Amino acid sequence: MKHRTRTNGRRLAVILLGAVPALLASTAHATVVVPTANASGVHETRPLKAIYGPLTMPDGSSGFPVYHRLGVNVLERQLSWSTVASSRPRSPTDPGDPAYRWPADLDRAMREAERYHIAIALLVEDFPTWSNGGRDPTWVPANPRDYADFVQAASRRYPGVHLWLILNEVNSTRNFNPLPPHSKVGPERYATLLDLAYGALKAVNPANTVIGGMTYSTGTIGTYEFIRRMRLANGRPPRMDYYGHNPYSIRYPNLAEKPISPLVCDINDIDTLEHSLAGVYPGHTPKLWLSEFGISNAANSSFDYYVSRPVQARWVTAAFKLVNSVPYVAAMGWYELLDEPNSSSGRLSEGLMSASGVPKPAFYAYAAAP
Repeated sequence: MKHRTRTNGRRLAVILLGAVPALLASTAHATVVVPTANASGVHETRPLKAIYGPLTMPDGSSGFPVYHRLGVNVLERQLSWSTVASSRPRSPTDPGDPAYRWPADLDRAMREAERYHIAIALLVEDFPTWSNGGRDPTWVPANPRDYADFVQAASRRYPGVHLWLILNEVNSTRNFNPLPPHSKVGPERYATLLDLAYGALKAVNPANTVIGGMTYSTGTIGTYEFIRRMRLANGRPPRMDYYGHNPYSIRYPNLAEKPISPLVCDINDIDTLEHSLAGVYPGHTPKLWLSEFGISNAANSSFDYYVSRPVQARWVTAAFKLVNSVPYVAAMGWYELLDEPNSSSGRLSEGLMSASGVPKPAFYAYAAAP
């Protein structure tokens, strides 16, 4: 997997440590999680356990026995539109169009995932240059329907996939453009892309589950502001099944803590996030899909904070305890299975295992989590 683009961790730390507590309302918490349907329609009694990670382990073996041992319900993977379609297809909704170069390893992954009863979730990102006037992959296509056509082709190419994440950390200019601060331009562009993708995926299979929002703890536009501005041309919010969010934090997971700033929405603020969504989607508030969460155990280039390995394991336990205490979380994802290789400069060390595949204390904490 490619290196994940991050909002600057130092900026997040400054906001978290220096902000004045915000007077934001929070909701009451239930002690029992209501059943949540997974991709196969089977009801879970608690949030699904998700993770990002490789299909093949460092020793060349399959990663699926490891995911099975961990109790993973959903393996999250990235699907790069710009890589699959480096040139414009003539029949964009047809997965057999000659312009498409689908990743071969994903076909094998689908077979193994079925064997181990693990669902695959695909995060569809990266805009090709032919779609956005030659700009970098963060810039939206001139015609938003081009993106919808691609996700429709992908759904037809992978009929066993029913979980679709629409872009990633879109409230940051590192991942989504144009995104002027305190402007409706970016959120409205995203709303259009999301709603069109929703319609395209449901047209292929009504069982497809569309995960939208896909915001980050903080960014160019704060999560709450992004949600308020995420509107279609007719003023309505875009359609989605779950709201995706990456609630990274420098605070130990504890829902009893109050929000410290309207600019930050971390793991301890998911109650406020749910309350914010309820104001936009009254009566049918989408549950939260916490796509990515993690904490490094060594100095790295993406975050300016880290903890020891034993403390990392305690974060894993606390995070799952937190999401299992509320009824509005559909899934909790960890980023990721493996640390980045030791040769990487400022490597990420959020993994449950070392870069060579040796389990860390966090591995056993994840496996023990309900």
